[in-house]
Amino acid sequence: MDIWSYQQLIYIVLIFVWTGFVRTGLGFGGAALGLPLLLLIGASPIYWLPIIATHLLFFTSITFKKNHKNIDTKFLKINLWWIVPPALLGVFGLISFSKNALIIFVFSVSLFYSITWIFNKKVQSNNPILDKFLLVVGGYIAGISLTGAPLIVAVAMSQVSKINLRNTLFVLWFILVGIKMLTFLYFDIFIDFWFALILLPFAFIGHIIGLKTHTKIIKNDKIFKRIIGLALAFVSLLGLIKFLY
Repeated sequence: MDIWSYQQLIYIVLIFVWTGFVRTGLGFGGAALGLPLLLLIGASPIYWLPIIATHLLFFTSITFKKNHKNIDTKFLKINLWWIVPPALLGVFGLISFSKNALIIFVFSVSLFYSITWIFNKKVQSNNPILDKFLLVVGGYIAGISLTGAPLIVAVAMSQVSKINLRNTLFVLWFILVGIKMLTFLYFDIFIDFWFALILLPFAFIGHIIGLKTHTKIIKNDKIFKRIIGLALAFVSLLGLIKFLY
């Protein structure tokens, strides 16, 4: 924590409140909408991702404990085979790629998401081949940066009922993040557990707000995503300019 100024710590706290809110408000996207903001403050994806992953494991596990019903196990059994192997490749990419390459990758993916949300262009498919392609690409992006959720969700929304969607996704995130954390431990990647623990209560505040507003957000999904898309586009472009020039 000594590396951060008081002003930076305030920004970091607010971002983790935000990630907690998005994670439960939408059911996905905490990392996709939080990591670009954290990278503007400093450090690298390989520093922030273990902290985000630690929170994901905590929140998905308590959500599952409270409500272990409404999980589409059929979707998980069929599609994990298409998600997990590329996710593993993505984790190895995270470990081996340079800091700048990872940062540019994260901002580029975030910019793509922001454009689809601004113009309400849903990434979706009812084609089995395209579904598998989205799962493979989403798995890889999830492995390298935990921001592959929107592509995986695009497939899940066409195969999983609304009542089962969020809990099914939470189980999927738990599996993917568990694999990532085991890989970090195996390769002795530094995990700032102390800082993750300090930030946990703030993420929990966002988590509670997201739970209470989930229904309203889903009902106003297009408006919410368009506003978020505009902000994310600004952050992504700012980040790309900063690290490319």
